[in-house]
Amino acid sequence: MKRIMLFVGTNLAVLLVLSMTMRLLGIESLLDEQGVGLDMTSLLIYAAVIGFSGSFISLLISKWTAKRLTGAQVIEQPKNDTERWLVSTVSRLAKQANIGMPEVAVYQSPQPNAFATGANRNKALVAVSTGLMQSMTQDEVEAVLAHEVSHIANGDMITMALIQGVVNTFVIVLSRVIGHVVDRTVFKTERGHGPAFWITSIIAELVLAFLASIIVMWFSRQREYRADAGAASLVGAPKMIAALQRLAGTADEPLPDQLHAFGISGGRAGFTALFMTHPPLEDRINALRGVR
Repeated sequence: MKRIMLFVGTNLAVLLVLSMTMRLLGIESLLDEQGVGLDMTSLLIYAAVIGFSGSFISLLISKWTAKRLTGAQVIEQPKNDTERWLVSTVSRLAKQANIGMPEVAVYQSPQPNAFATGANRNKALVAVSTGLMQSMTQDEVEAVLAHEVSHIANGDMITMALIQGVVNTFVIVLSRVIGHVVDRTVFKTERGHGPAFWITSIIAELVLAFLASIIVMWFSRQREYRADAGAASLVGAPKMIAALQRLAGTADEPLPDQLHAFGISGGRAGFTALFMTHPPLEDRINALRGVR
């Protein structure tokens, strides 16, 4: 689950930095039409530029960020049979999926997990934890690798960036509208924008971004089913089911928050299910049994 939370967290940070920069430079003052009301056309353009900039900057630095957060070491020259097998297996799966050869990396973690990320489907990154290599059979690891390769082949990161960009745009627009209304109706500011506008806009942006993440997480869950199905087509449903069953029997320790949604393992049900990046493993296994 690392991949998505890394993307979403980085996106939010970039979004806030860009918003504050535009505010300090005085560009946001252009949204106040003649000092009386919001210029909605300018606001929409401004929101789209900032919103999509945040998501695509996050996408462009996703590989770099993932390596730094996990300490993943790219296999440049395989040092042993395990590394040789990893590289050759990813190479074979990438050819089957008709994508370029991803970088293959290993990171130190006792928990079985893996992730794939990158802005370009032909220059992506696939990383596995040492815990996954130690706790799974070769067939199960192959299925996990096929799952990650399927994410790349499906263009999930690009689609995620587009969805996040749209969500960002609406968050920015609504937060500025809320700030404007509060500034005019509660604090009775007649011209320009007072401190209440900026404070309310920032608070509204954070709250709305949190709520809007429900949409992004819903998409993330749907793409897990597609990646599972893609893995089943590459290596067979039985192998993918076995890998998911193995994960179901291990303690779930999430990846760093920013990468949470890009990993292989799932989450738990309940109210928090709305914010889960992955469907429950049992649901994924049942879905795959329909593929077989």
